[in-house]
Amino acid sequence: MDRRKFLKDSALASSLMFVPSFLKAFESVDSIRLGYKRLVVVQLAGGNDGLNTIIPYNNDIYYNSRPSLAITKDIIRMTDDLGFHPSLVSLRNLYDNGELSILNNVGYPNPVRSHFRSMDIWQTASDSHQYLQSGWLGRYMDMHGNKPYNAIEMDEQLSLAMKGEHFNGIATNDYKILHRTAKDPFFKSVLSHYNDAHLSEHNLGYLYQTMIEAKSSAKYIYENTKVRLSKQEYPQNGFAKQLKNVAQFINSNLDTKVFYTSLGGFDTHANQQNKQARLLSQYAESISTFVKDLKRNDTFKDTLILTFSEFGRRVKQNAANGTEHGAANNVFIIGKNLKQSGFYNNLASLEQLDDNGDLIYEIDFRTIYATILNKWLKADDKEVLNRDFEKLDFI
Repeated sequence: MDRRKFLKDSALASSLMFVPSFLKAFESVDSIRLGYKRLVVVQLAGGNDGLNTIIPYNNDIYYNSRPSLAITKDIIRMTDDLGFHPSLVSLRNLYDNGELSILNNVGYPNPVRSHFRSMDIWQTASDSHQYLQSGWLGRYMDMHGNKPYNAIEMDEQLSLAMKGEHFNGIATNDYKILHRTAKDPFFKSVLSHYNDAHLSEHNLGYLYQTMIEAKSSAKYIYENTKVRLSKQEYPQNGFAKQLKNVAQFINSNLDTKVFYTSLGGFDTHANQQNKQARLLSQYAESISTFVKDLKRNDTFKDTLILTFSEFGRRVKQNAANGTEHGAANNVFIIGKNLKQSGFYNNLASLEQLDDNGDLIYEIDFRTIYATILNKWLKADDKEVLNRDFEKLDFI
């Protein structure tokens, strides 16, 4: 097989390329560890409007700033001051059970309002002026992972958050397709040349090794998941499908510590109300079903769910019945036996905004990461995040 044909055909393997290059090929399945902690990350991509998600329904400034965009009907009143968007009704039981903690005013110093740059900051845990090439979860897996399937993202491409300095996870939106792709005759043809002395020294050696490891990971995921397919009925949307696959992985006791999922479409510059209502409904209904699935299989107690968005939205609505890019936002933590459930802190003042008309952040998002790393994943958070951050008390 010549180089040109190899590179041309390797497009077939694109979904399998996100794995480390330094591991040896493995086909045997290690004994599966039970009861260790798993983290599920949910990214609300586009910048969810936190002020219409957690609503200060007694605040006149909120209504005056959003004359046609403020939520006025069917607010789910949780405290004397704050309520849920009506589309979050499915999260009410989690809140009442002490399984949901809501952190308000989460952000970072000198906030950036570019989607791509702010997402990089959240995914790498960098300062706003700092550019890192590895993600916070990837760096965690550098220290605590040794197989590609230790970290799985439910997408065709791997996020920066999941890329370490030495370790990358697996990216797939369908583990069955991943398995079928790995069994394609193309792989057998390519791998049959791996021991050829000339090609093994060729600069394509990295790709060969990657394919070997991906093939083994695809087999491991498929073989260990197919016997524990979910019996829970999920909503019919793409985000719910991601969570259903994650639930199957968790309930099958895959040796996976980190799962990454996303729900996009939150960049609501125009006609926000209906769009956000639909997306929040998908989020809440899918998460509620996911938790039920885990509880049914007694795996919820060892699972923590983190939901974030790269920034919030401006307090004042715009002329198109939407909102512009903002700064501080809310973060949801879902899990069993949370130390502080409900609202972790009050909403920032709507009277004292920053120079751009945004909520002023109170909680640095990296303190949330540090808390999860230290208290949940039992990792050295300072080593992962490259500095020491305060630990919070939600877990």
